[in-house]
Amino acid sequence: MTAHPERAQLLDRSHTIEGTKMTTLHRLLAALGALALLMLNPATAQAATIVGIEHDAAGTSHIGRPNADVRLGPTTLHTDLDIETGDFTATLPLPGTDTRFALAGFVPVTARVDFLPVGRISGRLDVDASSNLVVSGTARYYVRLSNIRIAGFPTFTGANCRTVSPVTIPVGTPAGESFDLLAGGRLTGSYSIGQFQNCGLNTWLINSVVPGSNNTIDLRVTNGRYV
Repeated sequence: MTAHPERAQLLDRSHTIEGTKMTTLHRLLAALGALALLMLNPATAQAATIVGIEHDAAGTSHIGRPNADVRLGPTTLHTDLDIETGDFTATLPLPGTDTRFALAGFVPVTARVDFLPVGRISGRLDVDASSNLVVSGTARYYVRLSNIRIAGFPTFTGANCRTVSPVTIPVGTPAGESFDLLAGGRLTGSYSIGQFQNCGLNTWLINSVVPGSNNTIDLRVTNGRYV
C-alpha cells in the first residue's frame, strides 16, 4: 500500500451521498478508475479524474411510421467518464446507411439515411435499486435523407434534406439488465422525429410518411478498453 499511495487514495474514495447506493457506485468507479489510470500512467493517477473508454457499437433503429429499420454502425463509442461523479460525455459517429419501406403499403421506397451529431452525448453511470450498474444518456442528431428512389426511379432531394431540429434520443440500460464497463451491454430507448426541410419536391412526401413518435433504438456496445 505504501508503494502506491495514489492507488490507495482512489480505492478508498467513497461518499455517503444518497446512502448506500451512491457509496457503492463511488467505490466501484474509484476502483475502476484506479486500475485504468495506473495501467496508463502511474505518475498522473492521483491527479486525474477522467477516464477514457472505448467500445465497439452496433444496432438498429426502427422508424415506426414507415415501418422501416435503419442499421446503426458498426462504429466506436468513445466515453470520457468522471470517476468522481459517474457523469460522462461521449461521441458516437454513425456511418450512413440505406433503408427501405413501402409507400402506401405497396410502392417500394429506398433512401440513404445519415445521422449528423449535434454536440456530445451526455449521461451518467449509476447503480439501480437491484445494485445493477446502469447507464442513462441523451444524444442529439439531425436526420438527413438522400438518394431517395420511388419504385426504383430516382427523385431529386438535394444535399440538405434533413430534420428542421435535431432529434433528441434518450438511451439507457433496459430494466432488469446491467452494464459492464469492459464487457458492455445493451442501450435502448424511444424517440420522436420531427418535420423535414430542404427536400425539394419530396418535402411534402417525406413529411407525410416519416415524422412521428413511435421510433425505437437498440444498440449493443462490446469490447470495452481504456484509452
